[in-house]
Amino acid sequence: MPPSFPSLKRNEQRGSKPRCHLLTHGSKQQVAARLTALAAPYAYVAPTDHWMPEGFHNPEEAQLHQAQRLLPEYMRSELRYWWLVYISNTPNWDIVSTCTIEGVPGILLVEAKAHAQELMKETAGKKLDPAASANSKKNHGQIGWAIEDANLGLAAETSLPWHLSIDHHYQMSNRFAWAWKLADIGCPVVLVYLGFIGAQDMTEGSPLVNVAHWTQLVKDHSKPLVPEKVWNKRREIKYRPFIPLISNPQPSTHQRANRMSTDTTEKGIETLIIRHMTSGDGLRYHQPATSRVTRQGTRANRDGPQQLKNIFPFFPTS
Repeated sequence: MPPSFPSLKRNEQRGSKPRCHLLTHGSKQQVAARLTALAAPYAYVAPTDHWMPEGFHNPEEAQLHQAQRLLPEYMRSELRYWWLVYISNTPNWDIVSTCTIEGVPGILLVEAKAHAQELMKETAGKKLDPAASANSKKNHGQIGWAIEDANLGLAAETSLPWHLSIDHHYQMSNRFAWAWKLADIGCPVVLVYLGFIGAQDMTEGSPLVNVAHWTQLVKDHSKPLVPEKVWNKRREIKYRPFIPLISNPQPSTHQRANRMSTDTTEKGIETLIIRHMTSGDGLRYHQPATSRVTRQGTRANRDGPQQLKNIFPFFPTS
């Protein structure tokens, strides 16, 4: 059987990866509304904003030190020399978008998971091969310094203890370090930990059960690193907003009016579920029986990849 998402690798056909591409697939109005829902009420994404990836036609994920569509050159340069000594890769982000935060241009960062083990296995540190080149060793040392720089900056600005580390929980540590650095150089930032609930396509691991399950997983995972009281609250780094969220977007007014299924009206983050209905021809679009297919929604379906048959019927279509 051919892959359901031809623009993604075979090992990227399930879990959070295709869901992030689905989230950024569609018209600019549709994608902007979805991304705004992730960060509401703190950030607004307009159709004129830019994001990476761009659905399935431009699936490249953002590395912030070289994301020309997202950050000006001086910020990209500052980030690169803060994180690296020699040119190399920096962390890939599941979704990044320009946005407006409190009337000022900012950045929305999204780290996404689809099952519990996907987060729980990230307790490891960043490995350094004993046979690594001298350049790689210097970069490794620089990354450790950058993470400690973030600890000091976050502690000074929040008056709370921070323990980000290169030696353990490296994934979450680098997420918070990069979010801090953006705010430190003048860019307001919202960092969203997004959980896709009920990902039944995963053959390994436990799907996220509900919002409470995902929230507790994130808080438990972050305990060695992050003060719990920073989650879902606005803070400032050098007078710039710094807002870490565990995603739980609420359904919009018109969605409530349409009386969609309980999963989409009462559980918040379940509005982000992709309902996988696997069949011989791939994934099918799923439209709840109690909702209406708008003319715009029908057009969006025609614009999707031929193999993509199921895409976010729960978001506003305009």
